[in-house]
Amino acid sequence: MRIAVLLKDRCKPKRCALECIKFCPRVRAGDETIIKGEDGKPVISEELCVGCGICINKCPFDAIKIIGLAEELKEDLVHQFGKNEFRLFRLPIPKKGTCIGILGQNGIGKTTAIKILSGQVTPNLGKYEEKSSWDAVLEYYSGTELFEHFKGIADNKISCVLKPQYVDRLPKIIKGEIRDVLKKADNSGNFDAIVEKLGIEGVLDKEIEKGTISGGELQLVSIAASLIKDVDLYFFDEPTSYLDIFQRLKVARIIRELSQEKKVIVVEHDLAVLDFLCDNVHIMYGTEGAYGVVTFPRSVRHSINTYLSGYLKEENLRFAEKIEFFAHPPKQRQEMNILISYDNLTKAFKEFTLEVERGIIRQGEIIGIVGPNAIGKTTFVKMLAGVTKPTEGAIDFDLKISYKPQYISPEYEGSVREFFEKTSQELFTSSFLKAEVYEPMHLKYLLDRQLDTLSGGELQRVAIASCLVKEADIFLIDEPSAYLDSEQRMLVSRMLRRVVEKSGKSAMVVDHDVYFIDMVSDALVVFDGESGKNGRARGPYSLHEGMNRFLKDVDITFRRDEDTHRPRVNKTDSYMDRQQKQNGEYYYRM
Repeated sequence: MRIAVLLKDRCKPKRCALECIKFCPRVRAGDETIIKGEDGKPVISEELCVGCGICINKCPFDAIKIIGLAEELKEDLVHQFGKNEFRLFRLPIPKKGTCIGILGQNGIGKTTAIKILSGQVTPNLGKYEEKSSWDAVLEYYSGTELFEHFKGIADNKISCVLKPQYVDRLPKIIKGEIRDVLKKADNSGNFDAIVEKLGIEGVLDKEIEKGTISGGELQLVSIAASLIKDVDLYFFDEPTSYLDIFQRLKVARIIRELSQEKKVIVVEHDLAVLDFLCDNVHIMYGTEGAYGVVTFPRSVRHSINTYLSGYLKEENLRFAEKIEFFAHPPKQRQEMNILISYDNLTKAFKEFTLEVERGIIRQGEIIGIVGPNAIGKTTFVKMLAGVTKPTEGAIDFDLKISYKPQYISPEYEGSVREFFEKTSQELFTSSFLKAEVYEPMHLKYLLDRQLDTLSGGELQRVAIASCLVKEADIFLIDEPSAYLDSEQRMLVSRMLRRVVEKSGKSAMVVDHDVYFIDMVSDALVVFDGESGKNGRARGPYSLHEGMNRFLKDVDITFRRDEDTHRPRVNKTDSYMDRQQKQNGEYYYRM
């Protein structure tokens, strides 16, 4: 089975010579394999295409994809957006009493699958030229597990709620006091119970406005608005973005408890949380913007290990590069040159005080920063960056610093290309940066896009690249994993390590994804205290000692998976959990 896909946002017929048509051997032979459409863009006939790949290589914008798929998938086509457009094959299956997860890269149809299951989109079964109907859908799924679900959707007997992915967009569409917004959404009578479980009593009097409520608070309010509704099926699209590890585990426990009584489907890129939260997981593979395939469900451990391996044994299919975790010995910090040393620091605000213990940052190492939200991590980074001055103590060093903030917004008006040409011209002139940053971040496909049209994940990639290409002695990077899928997070961690090791620079990374911190860090600064009131920073410690201190505060233990060596959260009060706590080993040994 061969499919041809035209990525319309990349195709620019006014800026090329229509090489895809000009060089197609079938067109030269007189066939209409590729013709010029009404909008001036090419239309490819999949029936006539022989899959030579010449149009793919000749297109200057990489806008064409000719993909060979298994013939069996022809019978599993659920939805196609149009001629030469994205296709979705198969769907996840909601089950009562089981928390179902969806794991896959961005841009391969996870949100589309959720919209179909929730009834927001009626699947056309590949007949995009006809008006889709639920009768055709019910006939197609007759005798399958999804028949009763779609019958309930068609008859309006199944109600659904969707927690959206990009919660930072909520202030643009929802206004008013949080208490009023949640009260209005409440049809279960569980307002007080949900507010208490999520610990959001302190934000109820706040207005949903940009600048008055943090990303973490927005996420918790969004989750509360979903939990407070009494429906049959709950969808949670990336419920842990902007949340610290304490909040992530709290939300995971609440959603898991809900799944015992209701149908729950979760899309999540934090593999540690997904492992802790879900029972069964559907892997989604495909090509961004071209097609997506939902695999049959597997146990959560098997699914994550299969996803990391990038290989489906049952289908003999390689769908991604293998992602490996290494039980590497930690660097000997004392052997590296000192880059920055700082004495005890204090930063006092009206209602919050941060204390930082004396520490050393060495050349060529990456320091991970972990701790709860609202505990002073970003304030610490800003003090090092010179953005904020300490109340007591001094940071006295003459270093160039590149800083990526936690919350990124497209303030620059123009294209990505213009943005880099104005702020980071080195990205296009340095062969090192092109090989280590430009290509791994896939920035080529974003250059002609306007910054204000980028998705959260695309904007994050641009912000990370902009930080790393600047001339600096140390990179300060705040929450780089937000809105990136699992594969992109691993890619960014490897890229950051390569840039730091090859350039001899240093980096400090604030993040809540334990997998990401595990892969990227040589040492850790650990924050504790009382969120919103006082915070204390200690370290840097070795990775093992720092993680042990941090996880003891969180009251969870980690072990390494036997097959992949990835970190896994032990189930609370399990044998391994009790044994590790008894031995004081909250984090696995290297």
